[in-house]
Amino acid sequence: MNIYLVIILGILTANYILKLLIELLNISRANPVLPSEFQDYYDADKYKRSQNYLRENTYFSLTHDALLTAIFIVSILTGGFNFIDRLARVFNCGVVLTGLIFAVIIFLGLELIELPFSVYHTFVIEKKYGFNRTRIKTFIADILKSWMLALAIGGTIFSAVVWFFLNMGKSGWVWCWLGVSVAKIFIIFISPLMILPLFNKFTPLEEGETKEAIKKYAEAQGFRMKGIFTMDGSKRSSKSNAFFTGFGKYRRIVFFDTLLKQHPTEEIVAILAHEMGHYKKCHLLKSSIIGIFTNAVMFFILSLFIDNPQLFEAFKMQNISIYASIFFFSFLYAPINMVISMFALFASRKHEYEADHYAFTTYQKSEAFISALKKLTVNNLSNLTPHPLKVFLQYTHPPVLQRIAALRQMQSK
Repeated sequence: MNIYLVIILGILTANYILKLLIELLNISRANPVLPSEFQDYYDADKYKRSQNYLRENTYFSLTHDALLTAIFIVSILTGGFNFIDRLARVFNCGVVLTGLIFAVIIFLGLELIELPFSVYHTFVIEKKYGFNRTRIKTFIADILKSWMLALAIGGTIFSAVVWFFLNMGKSGWVWCWLGVSVAKIFIIFISPLMILPLFNKFTPLEEGETKEAIKKYAEAQGFRMKGIFTMDGSKRSSKSNAFFTGFGKYRRIVFFDTLLKQHPTEEIVAILAHEMGHYKKCHLLKSSIIGIFTNAVMFFILSLFIDNPQLFEAFKMQNISIYASIFFFSFLYAPINMVISMFALFASRKHEYEADHYAFTTYQKSEAFISALKKLTVNNLSNLTPHPLKVFLQYTHPPVLQRIAALRQMQSK
């Protein structure tokens, strides 16, 4: 039997079993006893509702992943990718364009599979728990915009990668790495101005007490504001958040409009202080550097598998091609990516603690920040007691109780 077939089927199966184990452990960790920190923020019914929300999302996600895993396994064993390749070759285009057609067919096929799941999650689960505010018109528009962006940006990057490997010989992986790195940095720069506004309306924070408090804090920190905006997140969900995006003159701090309605001024400034901490500590830059490094590792390993006959035999392919090599390599790379992601996620959680510390030391109202964290958790029905394994493998943020405990420890010093 083909060794690559055995490895790939093993990876797909093991990946789902690991996911199943993590999620079942996570559900079992759900504590029916409300943690004392949240006694004044959750009542018994809402806390039970948050755990029901966790279970329903978990079972939904496991069903989705089981179906997707089964589709991949069946497609590999029955030569489904070879059928797509033959279809792409019907047009008799060059290698790059044929590869793009091949990629687009796979992309659209996966999107159509995802569509009913997205509909169910948005209009059934999220609606059931009082979060969904998305109109069908907005939902359809979001999908079409996402597809156009994916085809325009993703298609261009994919075509460039195929071209580099086709024309640059052994150094092709280096050119791919440099090209993709430049593209990612460029996207970070233009995203606040050209991409995010396609989905949401960004409005400068209106004059008033909150804006004055933000200005006062920002000036005290020597932060020249390039833009503090409110985003109309309420047109899709009642959930709230805030984020920092962009570099240099394109940097923006963004508050969901739902967040501004749910928190008083002191809590808003505390959240701002946390987001400013990400900026002051250069977390976005550090994360980008980590991403650039991991891309180098990925493209180098990919170069070792380009046009590998045994790999193509595993997928029952009649023709060997660079573009299909990229897709097939993604199955082999999954375990490596998981290991690399562990380090990236660890760094992300560390960054959150650092931003919390910055907020604590620069904005002398730690109780306001703790209160903001609690309200965000309750309003989003977030899980208070995730399993450590899930946190280790999947969480970008530390669990809220651990963040609060760290803040309490700082208070006691």
